Parts: sequence; C-alpha cells; structure tokens
Amino acid sequence: MADPGSLVRPALEKLSSASASEPKYSEPKSSSPSVYDPNDPSATYGTDPERAAETTEVFGVGGVGRTQRRLTARHVTFIGFGGGIGTGLFIGTGSALAKAGPAGLLLAYIIVGGILWCVMESIGEMATLFPQAGTFPHFATKMVDPALGFTLAISYGYCYTIAIASEVSAAAVVVSYWTDLTPAVVITVGLVAIFIINILNVRFYGEAEVVSASVKVVCFIGLILVSLVITLGGAPNHDRIGFRYWKDPGAFTDFNGITGSLGHFAGFFSAFINASFSFIGVETVAIAAGETANPHRNIPKAVRRVTWRILFFYIIGTLLIGMIVPYNDPNLSTGTGNASSSPFVIAIKNSGIKVLPSIVNACILMSAWSAGNSYCYIGSRIIVAMSIDGQLPRFFAKVNRYGVPTYAVIASFCFGPLAYLSLGSGGPAQAFAWILDLSTVAGLLAWMTLCICFIRFHRAVRVQGLDRGAFPYRGRFQPYAAWVGAIGSLIITLFSGFQVFLAGNWSASDFIASYIGIPIYIVPFVLWKLFKRSRFVRAADMDLYAGRWDASTAPAYVAPTTVWGKFLDWLF
Repeated sequence: MADPGSLVRPALEKLSSASASEPKYSEPKSSSPSVYDPNDPSATYGTDPERAAETTEVFGVGGVGRTQRRLTARHVTFIGFGGGIGTGLFIGTGSALAKAGPAGLLLAYIIVGGILWCVMESIGEMATLFPQAGTFPHFATKMVDPALGFTLAISYGYCYTIAIASEVSAAAVVVSYWTDLTPAVVITVGLVAIFIINILNVRFYGEAEVVSASVKVVCFIGLILVSLVITLGGAPNHDRIGFRYWKDPGAFTDFNGITGSLGHFAGFFSAFINASFSFIGVETVAIAAGETANPHRNIPKAVRRVTWRILFFYIIGTLLIGMIVPYNDPNLSTGTGNASSSPFVIAIKNSGIKVLPSIVNACILMSAWSAGNSYCYIGSRIIVAMSIDGQLPRFFAKVNRYGVPTYAVIASFCFGPLAYLSLGSGGPAQAFAWILDLSTVAGLLAWMTLCICFIRFHRAVRVQGLDRGAFPYRGRFQPYAAWVGAIGSLIITLFSGFQVFLAGNWSASDFIASYIGIPIYIVPFVLWKLFKRSRFVRAADMDLYAGRWDASTAPAYVAPTTVWGKFLDWLF
C-alpha cells in the first residue's frame, strides 16, 4: 500500500509554493473599470478579477445576514429625509436659542452640520461597498479591531434602543399641549404602534417612513414659509422684524451670567449638544443598506443629498428661528417639551396667527413617533450585526419568511418601556432631557468610531493597491473629512457636560447623564480585549472583499425618458 503522506505531500508543497509566490491581495488588473456604473451588473468595482467571485454573499462572512432586500429607492430617500427631522429640530432649537442666542445657534448648527457631512462621506463609501445587515459594527470589526466592533455595537445599539423611550416620552409631552390625558396611555399606544410596524415585513417600515417623512418635510417647508412671512411683516400684526432680534437683545447671550466674549463662547458651545441631537439619525440611512434593493445606486444618492438637507432644513431653519423669536422670550425656557416650547409656535402666537400651533404640534407628534419607530429598526439591525459577528447568540440573526429578524426586533423593543420612567416625579420633560444627553453622547462616539474606521479603510485600500475611483461611491475630501469628523465628534463629547462645572450649576444627575456614555463605550472594549484577546487589524491584512454585494442581483434599471420620469428618478 502506498504511503498516504507521499500522496498528500506533493499537493501541499505545490499549494505552499503558490501561496508564497503570490501576495495575499493583488493589485487590481486593468480589466477592472476605472469608473463604477451602478447599472452595469458585470462591474467588479475595484476588485481583483481573480477574486471577483468572492463578492458572492455567504451568511456570516463579511457581515452577511439573512435579511431581505425589500427597500426601494423611494423608501431609502424618505428614510434619509426623515432621519434628521425630529423633536430636536422642532423643539430642541428653542432651548438652544435661549442658551446661545441667534448667532450662537446658527454657528453651532453650521459646525455640527459640517461634522455630520464629514461623517456621512466616510460612512457612505463603506456602506455602499459593504452593504450588509447592521453595517456599522462590521466596519469596526473588519477595519480596526473586533473589540472596537463590539463596543460600537453596544454603544450605538444602546444609543438607539434607549432613544425609543426618549421619543415616546416626547410624544407624551406633545399630547399634553391639547389634553391632560395621562402620559401612560400615550406611551402605551406609541409603543404598540412601533412594535407592530417593526415586526412586519420591512416594506411596511419603509412605507411608514415615506408617510411620516412626507408629513415632516411638508410641515417644515410650511414653517419656513410662515417664518418668512412673519419676519417680512406679512403676519396679522404687520410687524416687519428682519434682523431686529440680532441687535436687541443681541446676537449672543451672556451664558450663566458670564459677560463678554467668554460668556458668548460658552453659550455658543452649549448649543452643540442640542445641535448634535438634532443631527444624529441622519446617518442611519446607511443601516438600511443591507435591505436595500440596489445599494450601489440608492445609498450614494441618499448620501449626496445630505449636503442639501443640512443647508435647507438646519442652516436656513436655525437662521429664521433666530430672526422670528428673541432669545430672552420666557416661553423658550418653560421646559414643557411640547409645541409651547417650539420657537416656531412661539413666533406664530406672537404674530397673532391662529390654528397653526395645533397643526405644528401634530407634526411634532408624528416626528416623535417616527423617530421611535426608526430607532427600534436600527437597534434590531445592530443586534443582528452582533449576532452575525459572534458577539451575541446566533438565534438573534434568525429571520422569518419575510426576512424580519423577529428575535432582534423584540430585544430592541424591550428598551421602549423605559419611557414609563417619565411617569415619575420629574415627568416626561425631565426624562426626555436625560435621555437626550445619554443618546447624544453615544451617537457622537459612534460618529467618531465610524470616521476612525474609514481612516483605517482608506489606509488599507492604499496599501493593497486598490482603486477607490472604481468603487460604487467615493467619499469626497478623504481622508481629511474623516479626520475632521472624528476629532470634532470627540471634542463635543468631552465637553458636552461643561455646564455642570460652572459655579452654582453642579448636579450629579446631569453629570452622569452627560458622561455615562463614555464608560459605556470604553468598558466593553476593555472587556473584549481581556477575554477575547483580539488583535488590531493591519492594513495589509484587512479583508476588503468579503461582504461586498453582487451587483448582478440588482433589479433591472430602466432609464426614464420623460421629463417627469427624469425628475422622479432624480428625486428618488
């Protein structure tokens, strides 16, 4: 009988010599397209053609899950539109105006908007190239360290699951504008609606976002027009305001009684948390990449439109808010949390316009419920990502016949009943304020982490000789934008609670709410490193192939020929 070793040894020697003579990742061949075409199913988008077959999606490899791609371009567009229009924009801008003044408010939103733009340019490129379930934790695991993936999943997942409670609490506050109905009823109705939408086919979630985002966008456009009418003297009182309030009481406040430039700067900086809370959520459109029918086409379109959304909804919106309401208006600081604290409603009432305040309050109520609905969806997909990466039991990644991760949805929803804490002595407004701080810090740390992921990804692409120009989407001004996003998010996080250190402002509860997010971010990283002994991923060893999407499975794209069709194609 022949020696088995004599039969196996030549094959092993052949494989060994082949692997030794070839680099792990070869430079892309000339056949790889220099410019990616999302309508070309044969495009290998910057891969080595010899490894193009590795883009085939296999469960558990590169973050691939079993969710189904049922979200259309229309769904993704409205998820992007609605993601950043919530109670923070309608109500939170009021308290920010009272603390910072009109110029401080505007500057804070411009700066945080710039940071968000940098974050989106980083996320967009990675999410389009690796459009898998949950996306964000996979990036950290693949590009930096599995420990960072674990801590990002914990921090970001906690941010959004706990924010379900904040938004449902906000809904209870909003309803108090009309009635003294017990908040428990409002909270219960809101939670039931959120659970039903998320446990159904993901297309129901997409359609719910289309409806709610449409209402929010129409409402906000209406508020912009009303604000212009008010400031130009077209309201019933015919008072032409212009920039009067920028002169009296002034463009900046004397924050906490601190006069001069230092007080103005403190007021301006204090608005950063309010601005961050308003913006956090815009990036969540990338979470839907794993369930988007054609992520190579739809995700880049959503990311590119972030620039215009920031400019129109936030910059123009905050500019007009500072023109129609003086920062010393006592109604801005009432802390009711409903439309009574909205700067838009205050201006409408002051100008003598009737009925509109109730309409605005209804839009705010829709915003609060829509945000809670989105947060449950996001939290469940983060749980799915953790399960796929082996950080949670695999049963959380199981889906029903409609592609819905039932167990993950239930786990995410379990944080929603925290909203009942608002029934305590502090009331819904106080609960909303605390959860605002908690979720904002977690969101900022996630922004920072995702930018760090892109910096490492960018380095790996260069080391492995890949052509970013052939990717489905190439982020602009990179890697410099990622550095700005990471550093900016870190600075806001570290100084988010500076107010509690000022004379007479110390509050243990406020200090904990402002900074508890930092240990929640650090502790999981340390524990994973201690118990799992994970290693930092070197640029040369980073797997830039697993988890890519096979573009040949995309639905057929038919280019529109009519003017209306081209407009809809541009819009969606």
